[in-house]
Amino acid sequence: MGAVREGRVGGSEGWERVPRVEERVSRVEVCQGWRMALLHHAQLTPSKLDLVAAWLPSQPFWPADADASGLTRIASFRFDDPAGEVGVETLLVGAGDHVLQVPLTYRNGPLEGAENSLVGTMEHSVLGTRWVYDGPADPVYLSEVVRAAATGGTEVEQHYEEDGVPVTKPGDAHVHGSGHPAAVLPAVLSGAQEPGADARLASDATATVSRWGDLEVTVLRRLETSNAVDAAGAARGHASLIGEWNGVSDAVLLTVAGGSAHS
Repeated sequence: MGAVREGRVGGSEGWERVPRVEERVSRVEVCQGWRMALLHHAQLTPSKLDLVAAWLPSQPFWPADADASGLTRIASFRFDDPAGEVGVETLLVGAGDHVLQVPLTYRNGPLEGAENSLVGTMEHSVLGTRWVYDGPADPVYLSEVVRAAATGGTEVEQHYEEDGVPVTKPGDAHVHGSGHPAAVLPAVLSGAQEPGADARLASDATATVSRWGDLEVTVLRRLETSNAVDAAGAARGHASLIGEWNGVSDAVLLTVAGGSAHS
């Protein structure tokens, strides 16, 4: 079984998380607390790139000079849903001279209250129909990126099985939070505050802001603007998620304000 390669719109193969909680937990224990995503090599219809290419042009952050038919995959990274139900993946895609961040969640049914954030549905050859949502509208995505930013967390390792043996899928993007492990978690993560039924979203030409409980999560969409956001976020002491891929380093992907999410 080969590694996933960079692709263009029109491909049919993809990776998706397999929600087998018992196996995930046992593997975490073996690896001394590291959380992992267990993947299946599967056929996706439409492919992730095709799905995203159909959705992106209607978004405020889509570059006016970009052509969706030429969308390319640059890199990706994942977080793990502790409940083992929702796939959480961020795609970095190329659109001409632009690099766009597209966080996605993969669910086995509709997410109530997030109808306006549905990217689309796709058929997975192992898991069946998957509902794909824009990550900033999904509380599972928000909880994992906020946790990583606040506590200095990273993306999870990705594994698949070959003849019953776990095999590591090499990552092509790596992220880490600006916080530290001893940080006090924001109230919506610690259980001290109910986050509400859904997140309130607002997007412009460069970012999506998700107001969730007492937090404001700003997800950079056009990554060429990340330097400006880095300076502004650092000045206010906000926790952030920082990424590197394909020769790019120290790129700010999102910032978290409010609650106790400070770096």
